[in-house]
Amino acid sequence: MKHILIADDDANIRALVRHVLLREGYRVTEAEDGLAAERLTETETFDLAILDVMMPGLDGYTLCERLREREDLPIILLTARDQLADKERGYRHGTDDYVTKPFEPEELLFRIKALFRRYLHVSLDRIRLNQIIIDRKTAEVTDGETVFLLPLKELELLSQLAQFPGRVFSREDLIRLIWGADYEGDDRTVDVHIKRLRQRFAGYEQDFTIETVRGLGYKIEVKGR
Repeated sequence: MKHILIADDDANIRALVRHVLLREGYRVTEAEDGLAAERLTETETFDLAILDVMMPGLDGYTLCERLREREDLPIILLTARDQLADKERGYRHGTDDYVTKPFEPEELLFRIKALFRRYLHVSLDRIRLNQIIIDRKTAEVTDGETVFLLPLKELELLSQLAQFPGRVFSREDLIRLIWGADYEGDDRTVDVHIKRLRQRFAGYEQDFTIETVRGLGYKIEVKGR
């Protein structure tokens, strides 16, 4: 279930957006101002943020910029302003889209779904497990400060599991996908690589865990989702 943050000091706007998103099956968390929204992003994981531009405490432009500095998620700015200069400012601060009030709820939904499709395409090479980011193009895994240089098979195994959180892969599946159908070794090699990954990321269990599903195989569980 996608988790969406709504930050707006207008309770009526929050109620309208919440109603539309819940109807579509999204999980919704609300903030009444920019500072409250920023605090929420420090303790929870969101798949998309809808931010009002004019909020007390911390405006939407600044919050958008701060979010961009530490995570990669779709952001929509809501504003009563329809001036080109204001939109330019929003895009300069890192927003993905810009919706002018008053707006049709269905239009907002279209834009949300379009952003999720766009980010899904981009995320094929960049996988996020909360603060852990897997970049398949550069073959790097990072928590934003430390870079983990994994052996190729460990990277491929972690990436395969991380692409499908909650999905169980058998040892046979993982051998075929990572080592190839012509691999002649013991499928227990998967267990060895899983053990190494668990050791490497033992300090990140608040972000994700690699779970053993007895009699079936392995899966990744991402915390907060």
